[in-house]
Order: sequence, then C-alpha cells, then structure tokens
Amino acid sequence: MRTITHFIDGARVSDESGRRQDVFDPCLGRPQAQVILGDAGVVDRAVASAKVAQKAWAAVNPQRRARVMFQFKRLIEENMAELAALLASEHGKVISDAVGDIQRGLDVVEFACGVPHLLKGEYTDGAGPGIDVYSMRQPLGVVAGITPFNFPAMIPLWMLAPAIACGNAFILKPSERDPSVPVRLAELLIEAGLPAGVLNVVHGDKTVVDAILDHRDIKAVSFVGSSDIAQYVYGRGAANGKRMQCMGGAKNHGVIMPDADLDQAVSDILGAAYGSAGERCMALPVVVPVGEATAEALRARLIPAIEALRVGVSSDAEAHYGPVVSAAHKARIEDYIQMGVDEGAELVIDGRGFQLQGHEEGYFLAPTLFDHVTPNMKTYEEEIFGPVLQIVRVATSQEAIEMVSRHQYGNGVAIFTRNGAAAREFAAEIEVGMVGINVPIPVPVSYHSFGGWKRSGFGDLNQYGMDGVRFYTRTKVVTSRWPNDGGVVDQSFVIPTMN
Repeated sequence: MRTITHFIDGARVSDESGRRQDVFDPCLGRPQAQVILGDAGVVDRAVASAKVAQKAWAAVNPQRRARVMFQFKRLIEENMAELAALLASEHGKVISDAVGDIQRGLDVVEFACGVPHLLKGEYTDGAGPGIDVYSMRQPLGVVAGITPFNFPAMIPLWMLAPAIACGNAFILKPSERDPSVPVRLAELLIEAGLPAGVLNVVHGDKTVVDAILDHRDIKAVSFVGSSDIAQYVYGRGAANGKRMQCMGGAKNHGVIMPDADLDQAVSDILGAAYGSAGERCMALPVVVPVGEATAEALRARLIPAIEALRVGVSSDAEAHYGPVVSAAHKARIEDYIQMGVDEGAELVIDGRGFQLQGHEEGYFLAPTLFDHVTPNMKTYEEEIFGPVLQIVRVATSQEAIEMVSRHQYGNGVAIFTRNGAAAREFAAEIEVGMVGINVPIPVPVSYHSFGGWKRSGFGDLNQYGMDGVRFYTRTKVVTSRWPNDGGVVDQSFVIPTMN
C-alpha cells in the first residue's frame, strides 16, 4: 500500500509523528493508501523552509514569477489525464468532473500569469509642491491555505497560485481524505521552476490546523470548509493577529419563475444538484418554483429526468456522477433523507439502498427528490452535501426573495426567467454573494472573485481575482519630496509649521 507523505523544501518527506490515516477508494469502499498525519513540529519545519525561500522569491521580479506560472499551467495541461485519474480514485468523482475540478483551478493559474499588471500600484505626480505620492503592493511573507475534500485541485490552486505569484511562500494543508493531487501539483510547480520551499504541503487533522493558526510566522490563512469550522478557524486565526479568509457552507436556491424555459431549467438543475454527487458548496440542492402551476410542471419534468440519471464508478464515461467520499458521509446523507421523511416532506424519489454490481461496498447513493419541503424543516435549513434535491413551493417572486434572503447561508442563488426586469430586481434585492441569471452554478470567472455572505463567508476579502491579490499583499504608500538643484529643502512644509 502506497504512503502519501508531506512535501517540504522541494521533496516528499516523512516525519516521526507515527500517525497515519487510511485513504479510501470510494468506488470500492476499501483503503488504497495511507497518509502520514503531521504535528506542530512538521508545521515548524515547513514554515522554516518557507521563511528562507520567501525572501529570495519576493526579490524575483513579477515578470519572472509569472513565467513560472506559465510553465506550471503548461505542465498541468500536459498531465491532465494523470491528475484527473488520481483525483477521481481518491474522491470518487467521474473523470469528466475531475477534469472540471482541475480546469477551474487552472483558470486561476492563468489569472496569476498576469501578476506583473496586477501588482502595479498608483502614482500621483505633484500631490503638493514638489511632492509625489505612490503606492506599491508587497507580499505578506509566509501564508497558508486549508482546503476541503470536495475540490482537491481547484481550491488549492485558487489559493496558492495568486499567493505565490504575489511573492509569498505558501503552506498548504489539504484534506486528508484525498491528499495525493495537491502533492503532485507541488511537484509540478517545482518542475516549472519554483524554488524549493516556496510551496510546502503538510498533511494532518486538527493538530496541524491549530498549529497553522497559532504559528507566529504565518501571516494569513485562507480556509474552505463547513461553516462551523470556518467560524472556528476565523476566530482563532484572527485572535492571533492573522489576516483571515474563511469560506463556509451553503444552501443554494434555484428560483423558477412562471415564464422560465422549464426544459432548459431541468437540464441545468440536474447537473447542479446531482453533479459530483452534490458534494459542492455551489451545488443547487433547492429549487423554488413560483406558483403551483410552475411547481407541478417542474415536478412532472424532473421525475423522469432524475430517474434517467446514471450512477457509476469514476471511470464510467456514461455515468453522471460517482460515489460520495466516505462511508461516514454516506450514512450522514441517509440520516438527512430519513429526517426529511420524519419532518413531513414528500419523498418522491428515494436514493437509499442503491448498489452497483461489482462495487457493493462502494459509497453510492442514487439521486433523491423531496417535494413540499418547508422553510421550518431542519433538512431545508442545513447543508446536506449529497445527491438530494428539495422542492420548496412559494406563491410569489417576492416570497422567494424573502425566503432565500432569510436563510443562514448566502453563498449562491440562481433565477430562471425570460424577464430581464424581474432578473435585475432579483439580483439587486437578494442577500446572497453570488447570483446566476439562467446560470445554475454562478461561480465567477477567475478575474472576478468568489465569496458568499452570512455564514457562507467569514472575512472581508474573497477568493481569487483582485480580492485574492489584495488578500495576499499589503499596500505601502510613499510620499516623497526631493531637494532642489542646490540641495535646499523648502522648510515651510516641515510639520508642525503650517505656513
């Protein structure tokens, strides 16, 4: 059985902690590798390497740092098949989904290739008599990212690409459930020309997370995970004086207006609700048809479309999605399905009990559909994070806006309509961070920024785009005045004289 080690100072390394954790194949339900779990000593070792490397890396001009990103982009593209297969084997995504995971991260690498332009400051000539003012963006130093299991390539790339391009050194703590791809990406970055130590990967559980949050030499931490943990990470890191950026959970809604193209909406909803087995913070697990006629028409189209979905192993090119990530997570989703039944929702399609021939121990769930879900139900209020779609019926579009805006999460929302005025009003009024208009998963492109509201996001700056550049840099403003040709400085401007 292979062993997945840390990656420190440009090489895979072990440690003496003695703790290991199984990495499972979700399609088979059995271990395929073991990952070494680190401790505070491993974090110290990684930070020590990063501190040394960061000073020299920050001194490299932005154009040369961008060339490393260009080479990294090329190597990811050349190794896409290997990376996707490795990702799918540990996460359970079908290959097409795994490629999408990597590609959305690659988009941010492409954005980071423009770092010479992104780091340009501002300049004011003649702000006062003989006085010029200019600003510059400088790296923070050593920064860190803590990433979840559901996007083992995309989210690490969202963080590390802008951080490193801006001149920082980066400590990555990926999920211990699917840790191989982040290590492989680190190797590719070294191959692209990144100096050893600028990117270090450490594996671990809460012990390593707390060590990162408490380490005095780590200046900023980016996190993606559940809201409860995001709030904990944000609070502990901020209390230690760190710049924090913590993305939490979600319960995204798709509002279906009476004039929507229902065939297109159903097609969009299927991929958004069930793609990647629903294990996405930007999944669309709730549809909100406006009016009973809309609800009945939507339901009539959804049922046969859902029943036609194919669940399969990661390598099945015909499968729409694969297993969930673990036996524990499968059991958690099944508990939520039973909870929905107990709360009085109508279980239209039950995905429990599904088995795939030859993979009976795999963590598979068929798609589930609930109707007549109400906002007071716990299954509506909480994030299920699985292949479960809920229908919540409302009478008016204003009721939909108010209901969505009241929800504890505010990550993403979509409206399906042909009415431009209604869509514009919806986008302006809704209290959610990312809005799609006839777009079911409104993840912004790489040169905008990703981030939710309320319990979906803790911190003032979002992921990637210019917010990512701002998060991983600090602004220095210089006010300058030079003596005249005779070497004389006008004393009338020396504080406190106010002549």
